Amino acid sequence: MPLHVVSVDPGSIAQDLGLGPGCVLLSIDGNPLCDALDYQYYTASPKFQLTVCQDGEEQVIEIEKDEYEPLGCNFKTYLGDEKHCCDNHCMFCFIDQLPPGMREPLYFKDDDERLSFLYGNYITMTNLSDREVERIIKLHISPIFISVHTTNPKLRVRMMANKRAAETLRYLDAFAKGGIEMNCQLVLCRGINDGNELRRTLEDLLALRPHVGSIAVVPAGVTDYRKGLYKLTPYDAASAAETLDILEEYSRRCQAEFGRSIVYPSDEWYLTAGREIPSAEFYDDFAQLEDGVGMWRMYRDTFLEELSVRRFVLPHRLDVVTGTLAAPLIEEMAEETHRRYPQVQITVHPIQNNYFGGNVSVTGLVTATDIIAQCKGKLKSKTLAVPEVMIQDEGDRFLDDMTLPELGKALGCRVICIPTDGAGCCRAYLGERKKEE
Repeated sequence: MPLHVVSVDPGSIAQDLGLGPGCVLLSIDGNPLCDALDYQYYTASPKFQLTVCQDGEEQVIEIEKDEYEPLGCNFKTYLGDEKHCCDNHCMFCFIDQLPPGMREPLYFKDDDERLSFLYGNYITMTNLSDREVERIIKLHISPIFISVHTTNPKLRVRMMANKRAAETLRYLDAFAKGGIEMNCQLVLCRGINDGNELRRTLEDLLALRPHVGSIAVVPAGVTDYRKGLYKLTPYDAASAAETLDILEEYSRRCQAEFGRSIVYPSDEWYLTAGREIPSAEFYDDFAQLEDGVGMWRMYRDTFLEELSVRRFVLPHRLDVVTGTLAAPLIEEMAEETHRRYPQVQITVHPIQNNYFGGNVSVTGLVTATDIIAQCKGKLKSKTLAVPEVMIQDEGDRFLDDMTLPELGKALGCRVICIPTDGAGCCRAYLGERKKEE
């Protein structure tokens, strides 16, 4: 599919060449241009032949420029086309468990290798073709993030309800042979792909070292909206501990053999099992932080490091909301802040997620609806701090479509948005923010 230009940058090479809206980019040096990754890759060269179609006429343009100098073309989307959607019906899919009545974009399930490379989104490989795999290797789109879940072909088909889930496992070998680094994810469903199946999957993935750079393992999230879906049982303390035993066993093996943990349990396993979170050294370079792996440790360490920097702080009070999973950590940091700065009083409000229900307890899925229901009349100050993770991916709106000003109006207070990282949060507690709404 060729690329349709919607605009060009003023003063750019594209403008100098007379390219403009309506122009179609067909190929570069005979290589077809299907999306923005092709465009960025091939236009990085200092010299190439660009085939275009403009005003119904096809022409070949010889281009010479500095290496990596932008050509200056813009397309309808930053990808050059539409996002690739997911073809699976996974038994644990969180989007299938969303409550009705939310904004339409929240129900879109992407499965796009471009987003994996650009933003760390996970792909399942089931909608990839051999040509797309070849392109990933040719363009060296690396690293990519892959939702594997299991390397048992029959079980993968069952879990993902897609016949291609089995055959596309061969792409793991293709990526490894092509030198593509893979950061893998396993979403575990209790009694289904854990236990011995988990051991099998870990053995298979570790056989692809060093091209498997990390393996993040997370428990499936379960909401109250699973009508008509496969019945999943959330992990409890005992079953989480059993799974954690396996994961830590493999982490120790990897540390001994590779000098890195490689296998990284998400923080939720430790918190559910009631075990201490590992030290920062365990997480190496925190390769899968966005998947909730090592986030607790990084937050605590960076918060305390920032708190150790002495500064002048005026007396003030602040209310803070968080999810129930992170609440013990947030409360600990609030108490430590008050211990070192007695003039600062932070009141933490753990928000039970009634909007989604089930075992959903992470801060990023807290809604304004639940904050209002659980904080109205209970605030100790005139300012409520909301972690940016609750709104940062939603255009400054909560998942239930409410804005910060609307939340403030409902609670009769000022609402501010504070950083989610430890150091930034510490500075916010001490009055050094400020991102206000």
